[in-house]
Amino acid sequence: MTDARDAGDGARRRTNMREVAELAEVAISSVSRVLSGHPDVSQDMRDRVLDAVAQLEYEPDFLAQSLRRGQTLSVGFVLADISNPLMAEIVLGAEAELRGAGYSLLLMNSENDPALDATHVRFFQGRRVDGMILSLVSESDPRTIGTLRAVDVPLVVVDRRLDPDVRASSVRNDHAAGMAEAVRHLLELGHRRVALITGALDTFPGRERMEAMKRVIAATRGQVEGRYLPGSFSADHGDAATRELVGSSNPPTAIVCGGNQLLIGCLRVIQERGLEVGRDISLVTCDDVALSALYRPPIASISRDTVALGRTAAELLLKRLAGSAELEDVVLPTTYTPRASAAPPPAG
Repeated sequence: MTDARDAGDGARRRTNMREVAELAEVAISSVSRVLSGHPDVSQDMRDRVLDAVAQLEYEPDFLAQSLRRGQTLSVGFVLADISNPLMAEIVLGAEAELRGAGYSLLLMNSENDPALDATHVRFFQGRRVDGMILSLVSESDPRTIGTLRAVDVPLVVVDRRLDPDVRASSVRNDHAAGMAEAVRHLLELGHRRVALITGALDTFPGRERMEAMKRVIAATRGQVEGRYLPGSFSADHGDAATRELVGSSNPPTAIVCGGNQLLIGCLRVIQERGLEVGRDISLVTCDDVALSALYRPPIASISRDTVALGRTAAELLLKRLAGSAELEDVVLPTTYTPRASAAPPPAG
């Protein structure tokens, strides 16, 4: 078989698809299906082709492919807040999957402003992207929903639930399961006043987390008081909500922060007031960022695999781009990790 490098001067030359097919012992059409992300490919064939691609350092001519197909080989990703570390992990998972299929990823940041969601979707339409992944600020903003109804490319929404008339696949986390487990743990420790600081209720995570906590507390038949402070997924809301809670006449003995940005604001107030987490007040956070484990004491967390969230979103989009008309809804798990920040309430 012809070597992938020029034997005369060591300079690289372009390997062709036929060589990849020969090394993988498959048809050229099979190589094309693997590289285009076609869903009807066995795992064995996918592994053989990708191994051959790696050995030969094969670089597909994506520009030529896009001209032949009438595609741009680009995907638009609308992010609610690019400053949130979790967004970076979601993008990491999506970009790696799309890059392997020959697609470039374009990002637009909505800065937690619902009006920018619709603006960015229209921008990507103008750029003629082949598909879009959406982590929207709001699920119900009429400007966004109206724009999405008119979109004619495949859509995938990340951790959001849209009206059924918006044709989109979705991947989301089971926020209710992790939240219920965390609240039950606090009740088992003896807490009878528990508060939730959460994000906007027109997003799936904010809504699901609050409803899950309400169900667990309702099952105690009045033995536990729950307080709920929805707002934005921001450090400022975490700060303001925590000030309201600890400054009240009957403050909670445990707080659940429904997001890592909310946690930052919450901790700022707790430290300012001279309170000790795990002694004066118990604390649980959603999304297990580095701060959770490095803080002293470590903070109990409801965690999820955000890289898998992005990767699954890209996989769903690639299926649609390969011709599948099926709209899928994938639910990924959340898990609760108890740590020293969740302790029995102070005596008295």
